[in-house]
Amino acid sequence: MEKAINRQRVLLQHLLPPSSGDSSVLSASVCAAGDSAAYSRNPSFGDDVVIVAAYRTAICKSKRGGFKDTYPEDLLTPVLKAVIDKTKLDPKEVGDIVVGTVLAPGAQRANECRMAAFYAGFPETVPIRTVNRQCSSGLQAVADVAAAIRAGYYDIGIGAGLESMTANQVAWEGSINPKVKHFQQAQDCLLPMGITSENVAHRFGVTRQEQDQAAVESHRKAAAATASGKFKDEIVPVMTKIVDPKSGEEKQVTISVDDGIRPETTVSGLAKLRAVFKKDGSTTAGNSSQVSDGAGAVLLMRRDVAMQKGLPILGIFRSFVAVGVDPAIMGIGPAAAIPPAVKSAGLQIEDIDLFEINEAFASQFVYCCKKLEIDPAKVNVNGGAIALGHPLGATGARCVSTLLNEMGRRGKDCRFGVVSMCIGSGMGAAAVFERGDAVDQLNNARRIQSNNLLSKDAM
Repeated sequence: MEKAINRQRVLLQHLLPPSSGDSSVLSASVCAAGDSAAYSRNPSFGDDVVIVAAYRTAICKSKRGGFKDTYPEDLLTPVLKAVIDKTKLDPKEVGDIVVGTVLAPGAQRANECRMAAFYAGFPETVPIRTVNRQCSSGLQAVADVAAAIRAGYYDIGIGAGLESMTANQVAWEGSINPKVKHFQQAQDCLLPMGITSENVAHRFGVTRQEQDQAAVESHRKAAAATASGKFKDEIVPVMTKIVDPKSGEEKQVTISVDDGIRPETTVSGLAKLRAVFKKDGSTTAGNSSQVSDGAGAVLLMRRDVAMQKGLPILGIFRSFVAVGVDPAIMGIGPAAAIPPAVKSAGLQIEDIDLFEINEAFASQFVYCCKKLEIDPAKVNVNGGAIALGHPLGATGARCVSTLLNEMGRRGKDCRFGVVSMCIGSGMGAAAVFERGDAVDQLNNARRIQSNNLLSKDAM
């Protein structure tokens, strides 16, 4: 650290105005060392927003899985408690908790989240709110907290996600405004998500074979990750109950494994399933994400605060972008959101080492990967929503946890990662993360192609 500081002093001297009486004029040099403009942070880099903990529950099948008899707030409580307990952070230091959630009535879910915070041990002084950007809500919560920290509203915050698709189903309350008949894109906001999947497959030529193969790969990779224990570092066991629907008998259980993974899935088996949304279509229950229950939480803070507390840094929040796309083909969202998010981080697609792209439907997942020309070996290496499930509000937080844990395992061979998903009604979101130990004050400089403008001290 001493050498780094001295090095910066030398470089900064080149930017100082000439002393009085000095007739020579010294202009600033274009210097690569310490130039972090690509990442929009100051030279001391203490203002980086970093992730120090990221946990999730297991993801379970709605109405018949491990959380079918669990209250929504009892899903959120364990992950909120985990990020505090495992970091030994005083909960009163948290400036805000933001929870992504989609299906539940807003006022009720807001109260449930507040109750969960109390159950987890947070004092009354710590505020909490919800955010709903549909399938990206969990990632939006993380981005909102990162933005608030950057703005100086507080130094420590939690971005979380929660969904119980057992307790709350996709539904439209009240009548539909007749004005919608005169606006095609407004009409398309009401399309069933499965129809938008069929639209993507038809418009961009994604075959049934490609979709079924993607589903098989999702289950295969998720099963392998589970068998090797990869998810143990990110899953918080949840003590809950299972009620026998016939006898009403309650059984106390601890849920710590995703229960939607089907290792035996084959292309030939999936080929036997009929299309669900369109006659002669290609979207089936087997190549679509599962309807699920789950929660996740991500603890963020300024880097200098994390360093003062001696906390390990899992990752750095580099950028976030949300974009709009045609509602009729909402699944193309990641293909539209990832490029500007990567550009905002000062990178190119080929610089990204790992991608977590939500598998809402195999059709849109296949299309996005092909459109962006992403190496399949970099995408959803531990499976995705087709195998694990897609608890709408929680998926973003789940993906952040899965991504950062995998990046940590891969070490120096994996520096940058992306989380992205499509969003109902026609949007996409993406965020870029950097592995926590991949950067120091000077080694994160932008690459300069030519050295002819460098000062001699920088060469």
